Amino acid sequence: MPKLRFLAPVFLLAVLLGGCGSSQPELTPIPSDPPPAVVATKIPITSLDQLPQHTYPIDTSASELLQDEERFAAFAAAVRADLENDLDRYQLDDTATLQSWYGTLANLAVLEGDWDRAVIYLDKVSNLESKEAARLTGGQTVRALADAHSALGPDPGPEALRAEFRTQFAGRIEPLPWDVVQDTIEQNKGRAEYLNENLLLGIVQANMDPVVAKSGEIGSDLARGLVGMKVAMTTIIPIREELVAVYGNYIDANRVEKVNIWPAREIELAADGDYSPVMLGVWDSGVDTEIFGDQVFTNPNERRDGTDTDNNSFVDDIHGIAFDKKGVSSVDLLHPLGDQEGKTETARSFTQGFQDLQASVDSDAATAARDKLTSMPPEEVEAFMTSMSFYGLLAHGTHVAGITLAGNPHAKVLTARISFDYHNPPQAMTREIAQNHATSYMRAVTYMARNGVRAVNMSWGWTFKEIESSLEANAVGANAEERAAMAREMLEILSDGLRDAMASAPQILFCVAAGNSDSDVEFDVSIPANFDLPNMIIVGAVDQAGDPTSFTSSGRNVVVYANGFEVESYVPGGHRMRMSGTSMASPQVCNLAGKLLAVDLEFLPADLIELIKTGADSHPKHPEILLMNAKKSVELAEAR
Repeated sequence: MPKLRFLAPVFLLAVLLGGCGSSQPELTPIPSDPPPAVVATKIPITSLDQLPQHTYPIDTSASELLQDEERFAAFAAAVRADLENDLDRYQLDDTATLQSWYGTLANLAVLEGDWDRAVIYLDKVSNLESKEAARLTGGQTVRALADAHSALGPDPGPEALRAEFRTQFAGRIEPLPWDVVQDTIEQNKGRAEYLNENLLLGIVQANMDPVVAKSGEIGSDLARGLVGMKVAMTTIIPIREELVAVYGNYIDANRVEKVNIWPAREIELAADGDYSPVMLGVWDSGVDTEIFGDQVFTNPNERRDGTDTDNNSFVDDIHGIAFDKKGVSSVDLLHPLGDQEGKTETARSFTQGFQDLQASVDSDAATAARDKLTSMPPEEVEAFMTSMSFYGLLAHGTHVAGITLAGNPHAKVLTARISFDYHNPPQAMTREIAQNHATSYMRAVTYMARNGVRAVNMSWGWTFKEIESSLEANAVGANAEERAAMAREMLEILSDGLRDAMASAPQILFCVAAGNSDSDVEFDVSIPANFDLPNMIIVGAVDQAGDPTSFTSSGRNVVVYANGFEVESYVPGGHRMRMSGTSMASPQVCNLAGKLLAVDLEFLPADLIELIKTGADSHPKHPEILLMNAKKSVELAEAR
């Protein structure tokens, strides 16, 4: 999605806890796997929208519950009972969901002080992990704490525990292969540097308290997140300095940058070469068109006069078209500032500082961001998160456009803006809004097709969970089951509208980001990434060395992988910034499609996909991962 959720609680904690999720186990031994006959009786779950729905009444605020030991214990027991029952009743093969459930049980074991049981559940998480860096780093904090408690015996003093933990944790981190875990360790250190109780309380107050205030309850996802917050506050924050020290020592001892494989694979088309002009589409959160000069599409038949000069059903569509968060046509190609007027430069600075923290870059911006995050009182967190979320939305499309056009002076970009709500809680999806969006999709694709667009980047999408969460946050629906049914219906409206729109333009190649949830795009019911269309290519993200990132989603629909780690491009105002995500990987494939079309405009989407796949190289350790190779693909095209 165009939203960059910098401080989303689940993402923040998942990295810090190294694979722990948010739930609670019983104290009896974990049963062995049941025989096949028992498994056969379980209810199969094949997609995320089929998962059982649970809600947890809260008679106070979520932030107050977090600090009330007795009430929280009762709440945690209810979450644990539901998880154990679900694992007994349902046949679930999705690894991301199972990892979340087992990680939640590990977290609750930590809260009970049952370290052996926590490690058993972490082993289950690890056994399901296919990414080497995540498997090596996952759960190491809890494992080291378990070792420290085992070495010290019952009731160790806090100072002795911290000292022993540091020894145990260093013993686990120092032997790890730097070339594999570098990015993850740097990110972990960055997050540990700003983790603090006020920040966590502020996140809960901003994201969970409004839900409880409206409905008196929270659903399963928020419940697991709240348990993760409790673990962070009671267990991780007390050892934060030890985490930072061990990570810092490891980084200092091994600071050799990964080999960047991408420059050798890039290709720039000569401005005076024998290439054809090509029109590309950036269907995204908006573009600062002034940055890209004559590489921007211009409608010669339209004047900026507040009317539909050329009678094409769009007003003032000089450089493209736009739709607002309700799917209604707008004239603003860059998202209006609205209530964020005067705040964007500060947000840009903190965004860059946050990126530097994640990459363990010692910069003034990183220092300022760390100081801000560690000094904010809880009541200021929501406004800060809103500004950061808005800036991510504001900058996203321009960043994508810069990647799409890089190294291709023969390409122009047509902007088609979509929008998402950056406020908390976000706008609740309605049937009317879903239908508006569905209609806007066909209008957008038709507009792009009529203006000669041949490849479009789509670094966004909708998921069942996103829609369901917006309903929960606004207390829409009588219960969790009704919200799930409403979310399914509205996602179907969006899905049908988007699929029909994309299928209506068989001459256009749609380059789609797989998503950043580290999940299977089919199980997650993520559109358009779960579509199966001949004129679409799904793109996952790897890092500078071509290794899978910790966040990239996957699945059989993901065709090719491109660099999605710390990719530099433009943001509004002409500034440069590094961003990470499959949002940054997908436009690199769209960029390649544009270069292939510049070689031969007769190429159809099937030809482009074939050239992209044929030119790609298999990852040496993961043959199913095809790494984009722009230079080789263009050479293949020129040889035809």
